[in-house]
Amino acid sequence: MAEKNWHVGSTLPIAVQAVVCLASAVAPARASSLSENLAPASYLGSLDPNLVWEALIGGIAVCSFLAAIALWIQSALGRAKRSQLRRSAFITSAMNNLNQGVVMTDGQRRIIFCNDRYLDIYGLSRSDLWAGMTGYDILRVRRERGVLGVSDDDFYEKAASPNGLITELPDGRAILVKYFVLPNGGSVATHLDVSDQRKLSRQLASTKQFLESVLDNVPACVAAKSIEDGRYIFANSAYERFWGFSRDYAVGKTARELFAPVSAASIEATDRAALEAPDGQFRNQFEVERGAVRRMVASIRIVVRNESNQPEFLLVVFEDVTDRRSLSQELESTKKFLELVVDNIPVALIVEQVKDGRYLLANRSAETILNRRREEATGLTAADIFNAKEAKLIVARDEAAIRKRGLITEEHPISTKDGLRLFLTRRATVLNDAGEPQYLIKTHEDVTDRRQTESRMAHMAYHDGLTDLPNRAAFLQALTQMIEACEGTSEEFAVLCVDLDGLKEVNDVFGHALGDKLLIEVAQRLQDAARGGVVARLSGDEFGLIIDGKQPEAGLALAHQLGEAMVHEFHIDGRVVRAGVTTGMAIFPHNGADGASLLANAGAALFRAKQKSRGTISLYQPEMDQQIRDRRVLHQDLSKAIKNGEMSLAFQPQGIARHSVAESEIIGFEALARWQHPVRGQVSPAEFIPIAEESGLIVEMGEWILRQACREAASWPKPLQIAVNLSPAQFMRGDVVGLVHSILLETGLAPGRLELEITEGVLIEDFDRGLALLRRLKALGVRISMDDFGSGYSSLSYLQAFPFDKIKIDRAFITNLGRNPQSAAIVRAVIDLGHGLEMSIVAEGVETVDQLAFLAREGCDGVQGYLLGKPLPIGQYAGLVGRAETMELALQTG
Repeated sequence: MAEKNWHVGSTLPIAVQAVVCLASAVAPARASSLSENLAPASYLGSLDPNLVWEALIGGIAVCSFLAAIALWIQSALGRAKRSQLRRSAFITSAMNNLNQGVVMTDGQRRIIFCNDRYLDIYGLSRSDLWAGMTGYDILRVRRERGVLGVSDDDFYEKAASPNGLITELPDGRAILVKYFVLPNGGSVATHLDVSDQRKLSRQLASTKQFLESVLDNVPACVAAKSIEDGRYIFANSAYERFWGFSRDYAVGKTARELFAPVSAASIEATDRAALEAPDGQFRNQFEVERGAVRRMVASIRIVVRNESNQPEFLLVVFEDVTDRRSLSQELESTKKFLELVVDNIPVALIVEQVKDGRYLLANRSAETILNRRREEATGLTAADIFNAKEAKLIVARDEAAIRKRGLITEEHPISTKDGLRLFLTRRATVLNDAGEPQYLIKTHEDVTDRRQTESRMAHMAYHDGLTDLPNRAAFLQALTQMIEACEGTSEEFAVLCVDLDGLKEVNDVFGHALGDKLLIEVAQRLQDAARGGVVARLSGDEFGLIIDGKQPEAGLALAHQLGEAMVHEFHIDGRVVRAGVTTGMAIFPHNGADGASLLANAGAALFRAKQKSRGTISLYQPEMDQQIRDRRVLHQDLSKAIKNGEMSLAFQPQGIARHSVAESEIIGFEALARWQHPVRGQVSPAEFIPIAEESGLIVEMGEWILRQACREAASWPKPLQIAVNLSPAQFMRGDVVGLVHSILLETGLAPGRLELEITEGVLIEDFDRGLALLRRLKALGVRISMDDFGSGYSSLSYLQAFPFDKIKIDRAFITNLGRNPQSAAIVRAVIDLGHGLEMSIVAEGVETVDQLAFLAREGCDGVQGYLLGKPLPIGQYAGLVGRAETMELALQTG
């Protein structure tokens, strides 16, 4: 195209050249002719005419040539200018269509170019620019328009940095500015809208942080390593905790750089197995060395591929299963133990297959019912074993239990080799995975000599229907009605707030479903005790009652009846559950003139009762606030009692159960703490022991009691037993096994003479830990007894799990002997149970000769109570322990 333009522009010079050449060719001839015919000799003078014509023609030629050159130069400049304009238009168009703004300046910082994108980014127009405008001028314009928030110096300094300058515009956009200085002193600045990139970057960072947070909170150990070189690229917090080093230390290293050779070899072998697995996953268990300990881990490895489906890195997830395997082994051991227990329990157990009624299992106790050896009964049906009439009745009852798909409990006679006996039979249907009856479990307990009672030994109880009690609003309405009826008269009535003790423990151990059933049973007993009075459920474990009559006598009598109603354990879904009540009471009109006030004051009294001791009754008194403050002061004094020498020990004798006190030989003592307050005098253990347990002081106090009791017993000439109570707090805090061991070594007391009494609380808090500690204590050679047996709710399961040396029957059952036939049945049952498990039985709270005689007749092993002796300083029993000191000396040193 340039060549074509060049040729078009050369036409005129070529024509001029042709004219000049033609003139040169004809000039001589023409000059000669003219000279001869036209030129007068006088005009030309002496000049040669030919020379004149030649000069004339030559001048014309030179002028033509010069004109041609001028025209050619003008044409060339025009072409260059047009080409330059086209190039400038192209560049300007290209620059204006860039996605980023561009501003160019010369050496004097005058703007020589600014594209449209720059103006669009900052909301400017071409009219805002002027000739000779500098970079500082345009920055000033932007600052006036509110789209620049930094100074000129900061702008140029930060924009010239490698990362550039990011400015935030009022509409939320982010602009990345980069400034470059050119060699000629000029500059180029680019302005790029990075709002979407920054938003995406923030989202990516947030997502990354979220995923890392999730992985850090996953309890399993998670790590990732590069397949290319086997180096770790990620590890979570659980991984750090397991190995004991930080993820920063692990990242970038291989297994051989981090772990012992044996562990590294196992890890690398597992990695290879995962890479070779067809589906890219591999699960296994292997041992690793963590310090000096070998741990078993369960691992899964997953090969992660990139977008090209090429293996990129290996995801590792593992967890420590060492303890789980130990538990599995312990479970197997427990299973064998339970099978042994089932085979030796005094209750007959039979398992029957539903589809054909054939017996699959029977324990030894069932041989009495089956009238044959259990091995002979396996595979037979009821029709094969019993006579037709009995078999028909048994089959009908079995079918009823299967249809119900639940538990059926009933009493009925069964013919045995010893004649017709009355048995308590429980039938429970076991469903298969499809929800269909598969097995029928039957237990038969001989209750001929003791009818069905609400005894703990009944194992399971009957279920009553649901009782709908009034709610708080209905209770307040009833209170209002009572107030209206009593206003203007001398009538009184009491409002009782009753709190159910032990519900939380029942919910924690057995679940809320059983806890709900316990509430139903408790409500029924409250209604029975109230004899038609108003009973309401005020909250989860709190009930309200209204009782009229002379106050506070009528209210206190009802409160005591409620406590007695809760003495008997509950049998729910095969669980034996115990509960108690704590009661607060307010009286109309003395403690409130409206329902809300009465209920609030009864609640305050309840709070005071719970603070004092579970199972107590408290009547509202205005000075209760002062009593609470006194309790706090007592706590402060108790913390200093041991250091101040205010604590002492009293010893209560324990004897063999005989028909009279004289025959009851003393075999040991129980050590009991006493506190002689410098101001209050003798403080009751019922007052300071709960404070010590609540505050944690019981740990220090228990250590002092144990050391003093062992030191005292070691000094007795007679090798009698010494019993010491251990609080659950001592098991939960500190090394109780190490403490007992060190005290035995320190005092020199023979381990077999020390008896440690515990309550169910030791096992309730942490069953596995408590059981392990009891086993370690027994390994020292000391004796372990369960105190207050029957006051808890799951004692039988504990007796099954741990072979106690002794069971101490709670004093509440002994107190009611002769007044309550259920108490006698319970005591008799506990004695039989203990002897069946080869455990000694000691009854606490023996105060009458009749109680002692009953226990002796029933075969109780030991007794303890005021009948044998009160808790006194050991000097009072100098003769019993073999000392020859006089009574006066004993009193001084006791």
